[in-house]
Amino acid sequence: MAFGLGGALGKLRAGLQKTREKLSQSLKGLFAIGRKLDQDLIDELEEKLIAADMGPATATQIIDEVKAAYKARAFKDPNDVYVFLKDKIRALLGGPDAGGDIRFAATPPTVVLVVGVNGSGKTTSIAKLASILTKEKKKVLLAACDTFRAAAVEQLEIWSQRIGVEIIKAQTGADPAAVAFDAADAAVARKVDVLLVDTAGRLHTKENLMQELGKIQRVIKKKLPDAPHEVLLVLDATTGQNAIAQAKTFREVVDVTGLFLAKLDGTAKGGVVIGIRNEVGLPVKFVGVGETPDDVERFDPDAFAEALFE
Repeated sequence: MAFGLGGALGKLRAGLQKTREKLSQSLKGLFAIGRKLDQDLIDELEEKLIAADMGPATATQIIDEVKAAYKARAFKDPNDVYVFLKDKIRALLGGPDAGGDIRFAATPPTVVLVVGVNGSGKTTSIAKLASILTKEKKKVLLAACDTFRAAAVEQLEIWSQRIGVEIIKAQTGADPAAVAFDAADAAVARKVDVLLVDTAGRLHTKENLMQELGKIQRVIKKKLPDAPHEVLLVLDATTGQNAIAQAKTFREVVDVTGLFLAKLDGTAKGGVVIGIRNEVGLPVKFVGVGETPDDVERFDPDAFAEALFE
């Protein structure tokens, strides 16, 4: 169930305000009435796309297609280039796996493993997921497996109380896999629809992270053989190109199935969504567009393109 272009677009439009202003101001002169359609315009467009945090590789790929269409005389005026660019970005963000659907298990509970570096907004993003699922009448359970940071457990517990969902936790320094096992056991016993598992956000060595996440997955599988059903990577939109690097690193470590792009409202670097999708191949499933648990939207490529180029 992806959101449409109606009411939900309002939040996304507001969340993309800084990115849209940066991009629209950048493109304003290029597509001004009376501007001549020539090679100079195409060259300037390439510079603008790179500056919009789409990433050099993605910007070059898009501009190569623009140049090919230009040489084939597919454009009559600069506005045709603008429409072509918008459609191309919509297509890059799309695909059969695009959109904000969680792959729910045939038989509950559905287990969603949430990964990401410390400071990415991971814990808050989990709260937002719990909130949106609860509103859809799903019974949600949280597992506080980031046991190395007392603040992470405390923060998740505070969110659980605010949203009205239960949480499985342990003392600081406890074995994360043990907490995960207890949570899986509780999810089955309590007939939970969705189990959201928070994990440690340390990325100092891939090997340690891989071992820890691998152990968590193994113990969950003892109780639920087909779990986890989703592995969502939380990325901080404000980090721009660094978010693409993080996505590539995590994909080497764990089988990431989708992305939660946090803090989209606080940055002009929202164009990174396009670069991540194109270069890493992972679908953006959710976006955070504010600070409250309600400030979350399921991602929709059409809505994003409309909000970005409005």
